[in-house]
Amino acid sequence: MSNPTFDRIQAEITENPVVLYMKGTPVFPQCGFSARVVQILSHVGVPFKGVNVLEDAELREGIKAFTNWPTIPQLYVSGEFVGGCDIVMEMFQNNELTALLDEKGIKYEAAA
Repeated sequence: MSNPTFDRIQAEITENPVVLYMKGTPVFPQCGFSARVVQILSHVGVPFKGVNVLEDAELREGIKAFTNWPTIPQLYVSGEFVGGCDIVMEMFQNNELTALLDEKGIKYEAAA
């Protein structure tokens, strides 16, 4: 049986190298955790697609079921679920985030 919400998520993470499911938008995050991940991605200089889960209740619940991960934000790189705010922060601090982007061949412009 097809799940239109899962199909939409799969299409977004397939078509965009870096996708952040978040509360609010990259310009106007509506939760501190989403804002923190946006700051990290912006600092690294990687282009990403922000998807506002607050605009769509089905998507908000669907993304949690899609990954079996209970919280938002959720970061995807090259179609793979990376994690939420704490994981992204930890990866950033340990230089694992840029290593992952390098490994996936995703271009970014880290601030010097």
